[in-house]
Amino acid sequence: MTFLKKLGQSSATQLLTPYYGWLGLSLTVALFYGWQSWHFAISRDFFIQDDARQHIFWMQRFINPALFANDLIADYFQSVAPPGFTAFYHLFAKAGVDPLWLSKLLPAVLGILTTLYCFGVSLRLFPVPAAAFLSTLLLNQALWMEDDLASATPRAFLYPLLLAFLYYLLRGWQWAALAALALLGLFYPQMALLAIALLTLRLFRWPLPPLRLKKASADYQLWGAALLVLALILLPYKLGSTEFGPLITVAQAKALATFNYVDGYYGRSFFFSSNPLIFWLLGPRSGLLFWGILSPLCLSGLALPFLLKQPQKFPSVKQVSAEIKLLAQLVLASLILFGLAHLLLFQLHFPNRYVYHSFRIVLAIAAGISLYIYFAAFLKALPRWSLRQKGAIALPLSLVVLLLVAPFLPQLTLANQLFKPAREPALHQFLRQQPIASLVVSLDKEAENIPTFSQRSTLVAREYAFPYHWGYYTQFRQRVLALTAAQYSNQPEQISQFIQQFAADFWLLDKQSFTSEYVIKNRLLREFQATEMVLQALENPETLVLPKLIERCTVLDMNSRVLLAASCVDQAAHVAIEQSN
Repeated sequence: MTFLKKLGQSSATQLLTPYYGWLGLSLTVALFYGWQSWHFAISRDFFIQDDARQHIFWMQRFINPALFANDLIADYFQSVAPPGFTAFYHLFAKAGVDPLWLSKLLPAVLGILTTLYCFGVSLRLFPVPAAAFLSTLLLNQALWMEDDLASATPRAFLYPLLLAFLYYLLRGWQWAALAALALLGLFYPQMALLAIALLTLRLFRWPLPPLRLKKASADYQLWGAALLVLALILLPYKLGSTEFGPLITVAQAKALATFNYVDGYYGRSFFFSSNPLIFWLLGPRSGLLFWGILSPLCLSGLALPFLLKQPQKFPSVKQVSAEIKLLAQLVLASLILFGLAHLLLFQLHFPNRYVYHSFRIVLAIAAGISLYIYFAAFLKALPRWSLRQKGAIALPLSLVVLLLVAPFLPQLTLANQLFKPAREPALHQFLRQQPIASLVVSLDKEAENIPTFSQRSTLVAREYAFPYHWGYYTQFRQRVLALTAAQYSNQPEQISQFIQQFAADFWLLDKQSFTSEYVIKNRLLREFQATEMVLQALENPETLVLPKLIERCTVLDMNSRVLLAASCVDQAAHVAIEQSN
């Protein structure tokens, strides 16, 4: 309880009852959202958060090192995982905690930590516990109406770590701030760069302009130590050689469908747009104003600079700390890195990442303060209002209450956390009984779930078509095109060569795989611009080899899919080759 008392306590004379009361309410909100998400995550078998299928599935190696041997996809995602993120899950796996199970519990814990530090930061900026509660409430609603925290991937860790850094910075606890910075670098390097940019801006006297450097040596010492910490953490990570490099270039990215809007479909990694409004403002990876789902009340944070200029009309403004400039500094640091990321495209990852997370935090904190300042003045003036004036304000107040309550509805939270079920549970139950080195080849969407639910390798799946490292993407592309050519081939030799080349064990097919409707809707084929090639092959369906082998080689018949034994397909192909000779 000593830590909780220190966290954000603004003065020795602060009343403990209101402080702990509002802190308790803040934690209650975090616990509610965390419990709701956890309960939903464990509500059924074969159920996983969308991004966990990419960033956590390979960690099953920590429990069973024999899994995913010589697996291109698992090796790649392990190679790009931040070291702190990897070490965290590895530590728990050594204690016997399954990574997939941990990923469902972890968001609730991270949500509580985020709430504690957000409460503390808000109180350092505006020493009113009720306002801190509003800030944590709005931030929790924003986080749980999106999938960032629920994913338990590296970006889930950035919220408590960035807020911890801000809190310790405001308290003047330099060693703790450096520790938080180091953890940011280990879990989410982009936010460590943002922290450095923030410390650089804090070397200047505010407000800006003009640019005037501070004389306080403590600021320079912290800045220098932070640079050293960042260099020790990020340089080995950045300069280390990887078999999957180099990073994709802008010219290469512009030529790929996955980065563009083509034929009515957004690519898997949509970035470029001929519409400048989308590219610069609204794009999910390139845009400045793409902030995800927020409560509309968060936008009241934009009013804070105007409220601060009117202390006579809004008396609570006088309680605002001089450190409120931290919010402006964080916004400016984010904008600078947003610009640099566009200038050095892909070298600093996506530009939006530098504004998306920080702006959500800034808006929530600023909105909590703004709402309190406004309603404190409103309540003070209310007794002097006429009955007509009080009646006129009833509708706006009802709207505010509705906007505070609505985000607690599961329809606005759980649906946006993007948990994915298995479409064919029987498939994964069957594959788990097969040899651990089994490889499944498929162009079907259910292949995305095989590594997570079946703990078996898949040759390709759209979920793993990450185009950011050219060495990985070219191999992945070759696999997609080879599989496509074999699946829709009229030559038995081509199918046999494919099976032998990749040592395939099973072939998963949708029962509609050989219809034009299925091919047109298949996003993987579209991503790799193979749709037209397949449609041409389907013009003569009677010549295709694989459809003729389905009945003979099926080992598992499901609702809408069939699983074939690749050895049976290969054997039948050899028979067909001998007969043709």
